[in-house]
Amino acid sequence: MKAFLPWLLVLALVIALDALGLRLLATAVAVTWLCYCVWTWVRPQRR
Repeated sequence: MKAFLPWLLVLALVIALDALGLRLLATAVAVTWLCYCVWTWVRPQRR
């Protein structure tokens, strides 16, 4: 459950921003989170 906490927090933030009418900011948060996740997946491993 601990591993899903950041995902759930970002999802809640995006839904809240969208509900408040801040759709552009919600999109920016979602795209930034997606880029961060992709980066952590493809980044070179440190030795």
